[in-house]
Amino acid sequence: MINTLRTYGSLEEHASLKNLNTYHIGGTAKYLITPNSISDLQKTLKLLKENNIKFMILGNGSNIVLNDKEYDGAIVRLSKLNGIEIHKEMQMVYSEAGTMLPKLALETVNSSLTGLEFAVGIPGTIGGSIYGNAGAYNACLLDYVSSVTVLDENFDLKVLEHEDIEYGYRTSMFKESKKYIIVAAKLYLKSGDKENSLKIIEERRERRVQSQPLEFPSAGSVFRNPEGDFAGRLIEACALKGYKIGGAEVSTKHANFIINKANASSQDVYNLIKYVHKTVKEKTNVDLIIEQEFIDWE
Repeated sequence: MINTLRTYGSLEEHASLKNLNTYHIGGTAKYLITPNSISDLQKTLKLLKENNIKFMILGNGSNIVLNDKEYDGAIVRLSKLNGIEIHKEMQMVYSEAGTMLPKLALETVNSSLTGLEFAVGIPGTIGGSIYGNAGAYNACLLDYVSSVTVLDENFDLKVLEHEDIEYGYRTSMFKESKKYIIVAAKLYLKSGDKENSLKIIEERRERRVQSQPLEFPSAGSVFRNPEGDFAGRLIEACALKGYKIGGAEVSTKHANFIINKANASSQDVYNLIKYVHKTVKEKTNVDLIIEQEFIDWE
């Protein structure tokens, strides 16, 4: 089986996951597989299923908390599924799921298409960003998605049109049910002014540098903003800025970021998220929703 899997892409055994997620934490994976194409992904998943090997799809690892132990299955990365087609005259973009969202956003801007300027600072893949309906500046990705190509339960290709996709603030049907695996998407944008878009992007980049702890590994905002309020404000009001557990710390720059300050373990990050959640609930009676997913925790 291993030799067959290698024909569909690269394969490592007992591979470290620390450089495959933005927290830079986690243990290892029994198998780390990177298929060469959508077709090879289908073959890979079918073979894993036939051999009763559990698997997890991994994008850029930008919204997850991995466990310190070994994942007893296959981590399947989609980084080679990174094809982009920009049809400027149709104001349409096609992207495979492993494409980094900032890259796609910049390429659309450079083609004088507007709409994705908000996404340049989001460190996720297209697939992962659709899965979690990533957004910023009062915009979200799924508002621009015309259709999503997925693999169904039998790993067959299926196209879901926009009207078939249920989504909300930082969530989607893909995250809620795990029924489909996103492999590509089509987005419709509008004609824009390249220089104006680049100016907006630069202004927002400077704002992020000033307000977010980009110099440390993190996974972005830990908690969703409750309606009419901000998670960061609530956490700061509970005097949790700078609070540490092991090598993990609540950022002193932005309280809704937990950073890997000093070689944090996954357990450190997990414990700190849970502690912040519990403390805010006890002191403010606000039950913050955790945006980040805990992978393979008991």
